[in-house]
Amino acid sequence: MGTPQRQLRLWLLLLPLSWLRPSWSLELIPYTPQITAWDLEGKVTATTFSLEQPRCILDGLANATDTLWLVVAFSNVSRDFQNPKMLAEVPTFPRLLTDGHYMTLPLSPVQLPCLDPVSGSSSIPLLRVGNDSGCLADLHQPSYCNAPLPSAGPYSVKFLLMDPRGSPKAETRWSDPIILHQGRAPGSIDTWPGRRSGAMIVITTILSSLAGLLLLAFLAASTMRFSSLWLPEEAPSPEQLRIGSFRGKRYTTHHIPPSEATTLPVGFEPGLDPLPSLSP
Repeated sequence: MGTPQRQLRLWLLLLPLSWLRPSWSLELIPYTPQITAWDLEGKVTATTFSLEQPRCILDGLANATDTLWLVVAFSNVSRDFQNPKMLAEVPTFPRLLTDGHYMTLPLSPVQLPCLDPVSGSSSIPLLRVGNDSGCLADLHQPSYCNAPLPSAGPYSVKFLLMDPRGSPKAETRWSDPIILHQGRAPGSIDTWPGRRSGAMIVITTILSSLAGLLLLAFLAASTMRFSSLWLPEEAPSPEQLRIGSFRGKRYTTHHIPPSEATTLPVGFEPGLDPLPSLSP
């Protein structure tokens, strides 16, 4: 009786170890996922982030029929993630809100050639997580679609290599925490004038008043200038009329100088003999 009981106890002790053995034998790929180093706008947004493609890390490990998955998890629960043992256990995107993790972007090793992205390809090699905004609404898309991320995180990711049956073969390290951009709350937005200082309000009021005064002065000067052009001139005074009404240009009607005309006797004309004298 003692021997069977001893064997039963030994079997119970070895049974949990047999369950953990596949995870112990899983090969670790010396690679850490990270945000792409390319100088791109929008590498990290409010719902997406862009990773560099894991090229040249599967040499000697993957077959053409294997699949490389991306595991996305909240950073605080990433260490508790258990690798699935078959395809039916692959966590889908809705599990992110309940369990804190999901798997997406299944890639074939053929899609990750070991080439120089500058000379061998015209496109930038990156993986954009959360880029498919309509995958959950499309019934023809699988449930492990690449839907936009629901919050700012932080998130941690790793790559998991699985064979055609869904058994894990190798995995990478977890990435550093990735924090998405956050939108500002409406109450934190600085509005005018409620959130300006008192000095700023006083200065703005003074400048506005000065600008108004300058505008009024300009309008007044313009009005006076144009009114002087359109109004009739003042009528001259009676004295100006009396003095100026008989003023004219002096001219002579004869060629005889005035001095000669006044001294010659009546009836005498130049060039004629003088009239005979009537005196005795």
